[in-house]
Amino acid sequence: MKRIAPIFLALTLMAATLPGCAREELPKAGSKPSVVCTIFPLYDWTRQILGDKLNNVDLTLLLNNRIDLHSYQPSVDSVARISACDLFVYVGGESDGWVDDVLEEAMNKNMIVINLLDVLGDAAKEEELLEGMEEEPGGDGADDEEPEYDEHIWLSLKNAQVFCAAIADALCSLDSAAAGEYRNNLDVYTAKLRALDLEYQTAVEAAPVKTMLFCDRFPFRYLTEDYGITPYAAFSGCSAETEASFDTIVFLAKKTDELNLRTVIVTESADQSIARTVINNTASKDQRILVMDAMQSITPGDLQNGATYLSIMESNLNVLKEALGA
Repeated sequence: MKRIAPIFLALTLMAATLPGCAREELPKAGSKPSVVCTIFPLYDWTRQILGDKLNNVDLTLLLNNRIDLHSYQPSVDSVARISACDLFVYVGGESDGWVDDVLEEAMNKNMIVINLLDVLGDAAKEEELLEGMEEEPGGDGADDEEPEYDEHIWLSLKNAQVFCAAIADALCSLDSAAAGEYRNNLDVYTAKLRALDLEYQTAVEAAPVKTMLFCDRFPFRYLTEDYGITPYAAFSGCSAETEASFDTIVFLAKKTDELNLRTVIVTESADQSIARTVINNTASKDQRILVMDAMQSITPGDLQNGATYLSIMESNLNVLKEALGA
């Protein structure tokens, strides 16, 4: 699920260069700069920095119809749009394994490319298995030459500040006439990120509970480590597994009882079946299921209803407060 079949990608790249394909709908030479972002947080940071100058660029969000980052395969139109864009912003983890081939064949050789994991550098965290977590089949890592990094870097408000600065630098390069406004927008938005970061820290410090239990994937590692929260989960953040073993269910249920947790957590895409099974195996069987939004996918309706990175992170803070009893 994490990588596109090489044959599929080769055909896609070939199709993107043929006459009559999606290239006809791309911005023409001499038009405003084009910016492509893979997932919603990156897209929203870009539009916040653009501010009133949003119409200065042609801004595209690739994953905009509840397509999960981990299973995304670019269409011919998407490949062509990336190939011709002036700025491409992506996460850079295993799920973006298709990007290198697309960039190698890009038409715009002057494209600015931002790989956010590269921007994060040594602060990027390797994927790890928590106590009680399901192991991926054959996932002992013995044959892996390179470490696999946790891709969910956008769920840290501290990381977001670093990424927004990198995006602002790129936008200033593309549109130097508006650089002053972009810098001002960055300062205003960074202040909002810092304020929300402080709200999270204050809430956790005041909370009687410092543990969160995820009956689902665990994409919130960066967030929990930012604030010293102890997590338990069924699967790692990038896991392709959807069914938990008996041992995992028992472990999570016993941990819920042991810590006297009144809630369990799932992500926005979960069907909640694992959470219900865990609850049914606890002593009280009355825990509430809370939902945290990992922003791995979004719908056009969400965008039309005004969803922003900050609004979703504010909602996640409310869930966190309830989970921790704050």
